[in-house]
Amino acid sequence: MNICYLFPGGRLKALTMSYDDGQVYDRKLVSLFNEYGIKGTFFLNSANLGKDIFVLPDEVSQLYRGHEVGIHAKTHPFLDSIPLESIIEEIIEDRKYLETLVGYPIKGMSYPYGVYNEEVVKILSALGIEYSRTVNSTYSFNIPTNFLVWNPTCHHKQDLLEITKRFLEAENRNHLQLMYVWGHSFEFERENNWKLIEDFFKMVSKTTSVWFATNIEVVRYIKALRMLEFSVKRDIVYNPSAISVWLSVNGRTVEVKGGEIVTLSS
Repeated sequence: MNICYLFPGGRLKALTMSYDDGQVYDRKLVSLFNEYGIKGTFFLNSANLGKDIFVLPDEVSQLYRGHEVGIHAKTHPFLDSIPLESIIEEIIEDRKYLETLVGYPIKGMSYPYGVYNEEVVKILSALGIEYSRTVNSTYSFNIPTNFLVWNPTCHHKQDLLEITKRFLEAENRNHLQLMYVWGHSFEFERENNWKLIEDFFKMVSKTTSVWFATNIEVVRYIKALRMLEFSVKRDIVYNPSAISVWLSVNGRTVEVKGGEIVTLSS
């Protein structure tokens, strides 16, 4: 029996994006996300909210509604250059404050300055973090093996439209493809290239073959796929998670709902 994993709705491709720091230019960027029906994850430093060029605490919940808020460490330090106790404080305090603003558990993070070490990675799970994005571009569309060291496809300044064209045109019926784009909203303002991200949104929003998801939605979905329990003959599958997952079974798309046991040969 030929079985392959699929993204929601039976898709083979997914797009996820994230933007760091929470500067006021997020307002324009989020409005573009919303206009084109794209989802984003926004990593914030709680100690900076309300200062100078940063968004206000009172607007966080409404501004990022429909998207995801993650942590970027409370004060945006180099996590490899401070004591363990300070690392813990930076992460926990950022989570605690931002959770009071958005009203849901925050499980995602991006490394400030893209800097981390083995010690930082090891403690993240104990601090309630399920994934953390790096700044190391892969220029590929592979699913990460370790979400705590999640390398993105590219920064939006790195041949974004050319990479997107390759992503949309790529065909592989037996392999999930995930494109991950990241950056900072202030870069569009500083470099006067808002047209770049709008052209990108126009390009990807035209297709129905791509699942648009926040970072945490991707993580939870892939974890649900990896939790699936198959019989030896792979003709029966049990989904112990709470969310639906999709499979290709001998070329047929099958939805396996949370908690269901499904006979795939029928």
